Amino acid sequence: MILDCIKAFLAGGLICLVGQFLIDRTKLTPARILTCFVVAGVILQAIGLYQPISDWAGAGASVPLTGFGANLARGVKEEVAAKGILGAFTGGAKAAAGGIAAAVFFGWLAAVLFQPEDKS
Repeated sequence: MILDCIKAFLAGGLICLVGQFLIDRTKLTPARILTCFVVAGVILQAIGLYQPISDWAGAGASVPLTGFGANLARGVKEEVAAKGILGAFTGGAKAAAGGIAAAVFFGWLAAVLFQPEDKS
């Protein structure tokens, strides 16, 4: 279990390191960097490189936004194989539904518990 935690820490840390490098050394906005991470996950999953990384790193690769992108690509691929071209439109939403629902729920919960206010 300790080795799994170390692997997750290294992989997640490397992904964060890339993000910090992009923030420090480029003029990309944080939104564009986040979008790049999702697209990178889709591309790496599509060419077959992300799954081995995810198998090795566990949560260190599946939790960051690259993992979200890989999950979208995996869902699309499976649905296209099962339902044809219509699966390209439904597969990503099906595969990511749990993560999206959790993000919405926990975002709502944080807003209720901490009562956010404007910074005026």
